[in-house]
Amino acid sequence: MFYRASLQAAAALASLSLLAGCGLLSDSGSETDQRITVGTTSSPSTLDPAAAWDGSWELMRNVYQTLVSFPTGSTSPEPDAAEECKFTDATSMAYRCTLKKNLTFSNGEKLDAEAVKYSIDRIVDIHFKGGPAGMLGSLDRIETKGDDTVVFHLNKSDATFPFILATPAMSLVAPGDYRSDKIRDDGKVTGSGPYLLESYADRKTAELKKNPNYKGFANRKNDAVTIRYFEKSADMVSALKADEIDATYRGLTAEEVVSLEDNKDDNAGLQIVESTGADIRFLVFNPKDPAAANPAVRKAVAHVVDRDALVAKVYRGTAEPLYSMIPKGIAGHTTSFFDAYGDPDVKKAKSVLSEAGVSEPVKMTFWYTTDRYGSATEPEFEELKRQLEASGLFKITLRGEPWQKFQEGFNKGEYPVFGRGWFPDFPDPDNFVAPFVGQEPVTGSPYINKEITQQLIPASRQESDRGAVSKQFERAQEILVDDVRLLPLWQGKLYIAAGEDIGGGERALDPQTVMQMWELYRKASW
Repeated sequence: MFYRASLQAAAALASLSLLAGCGLLSDSGSETDQRITVGTTSSPSTLDPAAAWDGSWELMRNVYQTLVSFPTGSTSPEPDAAEECKFTDATSMAYRCTLKKNLTFSNGEKLDAEAVKYSIDRIVDIHFKGGPAGMLGSLDRIETKGDDTVVFHLNKSDATFPFILATPAMSLVAPGDYRSDKIRDDGKVTGSGPYLLESYADRKTAELKKNPNYKGFANRKNDAVTIRYFEKSADMVSALKADEIDATYRGLTAEEVVSLEDNKDDNAGLQIVESTGADIRFLVFNPKDPAAANPAVRKAVAHVVDRDALVAKVYRGTAEPLYSMIPKGIAGHTTSFFDAYGDPDVKKAKSVLSEAGVSEPVKMTFWYTTDRYGSATEPEFEELKRQLEASGLFKITLRGEPWQKFQEGFNKGEYPVFGRGWFPDFPDPDNFVAPFVGQEPVTGSPYINKEITQQLIPASRQESDRGAVSKQFERAQEILVDDVRLLPLWQGKLYIAAGEDIGGGERALDPQTVMQMWELYRKASW
């Protein structure tokens, strides 16, 4: 999840095209007593930014501030808690931010330069397994100058550093309420964002209200937001149809999207909004497992998997096959996996296994999360199992776990093969390669390739023109294809279902595809 690839990609991610129902492009009307309820199947795994490199960012963007951020339509980070930020040298190794005046956290503490330093330093110091510390690999030290100036000194050139600071992982926290050596786990938040977290019930609800002391870029069009977390998308859709929630975000199945679009008479008063997504799904092979560690086994799987059938049967046009870890719309996208493996071919897969002396069928266990990426995840893995077993080359056992247990499992290296989803921190090719390689990747299994980590990525980060880094990432993908440690499956689209009286959906998703709750409002009249 790193930087901005191009103006075109920014426009695609920031804009939404209406597919059904009335338009969302309407005047906001009255801002008095605006209360919105939003449903999602993606509940936070943590409320502490130092532990979050996942969908927890959804809530964090709305209750914390970062120094810089991505307002809707922006193509590069813009000031939020900061008044100004910029590199002070030609080598992109010193990044200085000057804070806005008189900022405070919700507990009354000053949000000053020392608080900024404390917030970022604790991410590195705690170094939470699977958390965002890995994003700060280029950070050497943080210097404060007075109350309002912070200078980030880097250990190498990194033109992506401002984009990293713009992610919710770099949210600013009140030092008095967040220990420097431990993750906060009391279900509370002390931030300075657009909203205050009034109450939180894990996997159930988050109650937000306007922060009266907020000083940032967000123009809040409502007074309060209730976020309801659903385990099943069907329950979320039922709640929408019953007017128990005003809008949904993340988790709609393909069948539900198609049904809401096609059955207009049955869904009167509802609308569907589509956004071009940069989210991807892929399989991860764990080298600790004897079968998954064998390149021949991984390549045989790559020869058998039928992405077209997977997308058609499970996602019904709400996703598209992906043959690259870098999705369409991002600089550096290729069709490298198709170029290497072509259409599904059981004979080639069998030949690969035979030449390596691998006995058939290969027994493997595939793991997936039951509550992170929507209700279609289980059918997706059932289809993968069907395809692989139909080849006669594999015997697949499926296992599912809720996200928190699932995350613990893959971070401990317990799963031979598992499915991961990736929503970009920011849309740049770096963010679809760098997080998955190195000693501590977000997949939990070390993936050491010196050419990628020591040559290609460092060279690309010296380039401020992000459209000019395609060659480095095309080469990186050649390496990924040859290793098949990661197998891309599909690229998704994002859908918001909402009542016709809800406006602001066309602006609600920022370039990181994170929901900016403040953009939603209830229309005063039609």
